[in-house]
Amino acid sequence: MSDAEYQAIILSVKLATISCLILLLLGTPLAWWLARSQSKLKHIVEAVVALPIVLPPTVLGFYLLIGFAPNSFLGQWWQAITGSQLAFSFSGLVFASCLYSLPFVVQPIQSAFKQIEPGVLDAAKVLRMPRWKQLLSVELPLAKSGFIVAMVLGFAHTLGEFGVVLMIGGNIPGETQVIAIALFDHVESLNFAAAHRLALVLLGISFFALLLTYGVTGAKKRVGSVGVKF
Repeated sequence: MSDAEYQAIILSVKLATISCLILLLLGTPLAWWLARSQSKLKHIVEAVVALPIVLPPTVLGFYLLIGFAPNSFLGQWWQAITGSQLAFSFSGLVFASCLYSLPFVVQPIQSAFKQIEPGVLDAAKVLRMPRWKQLLSVELPLAKSGFIVAMVLGFAHTLGEFGVVLMIGGNIPGETQVIAIALFDHVESLNFAAAHRLALVLLGISFFALLLTYGVTGAKKRVGSVGVKF
């Protein structure tokens, strides 16, 4: 395996890890609100969160590229804050990945929160447990399997991204060239042996992620399903 291929794999793992951590941090309160809220805005927010599932990745990448172009308002605002452009940078990949993988993290956690028996929450209220303690001591531990599924799906989905990262990040080796783009490069140059190597890496990681997910959800079903379908 070449240095460029190792760089693409390391960059992809780094991107998936950072994006997954950000999504868990930001997605958990959003998932909790979606699971508990009776607001009329809930269905609109749910539709926005789920949009990347049906939206072609290149469409999302295209709008991000236009939105954060150097001469755009958002692009100039980002450059004034960070001193660098978002487009064609690793930060741009992280931003795009967080948007594109959002439903794969939020939905399993939301489903896990919904599966908690109302009687358990009522018991916590009867004991006059403060709301923050109820969340930390009751809801989060009971939703643990949802978090595991969210982490696995968020990581694996980000690792295999192609269209959105190509649009916003381009194909810069060592900076924005992730493993899926490196694989595409090998196919374009008819280097099928190298393409096979990278494809097997993605295949192995994807299979292991699904195996782990089904193992977790299978164990959960013995005490109550988390309600996630693939």
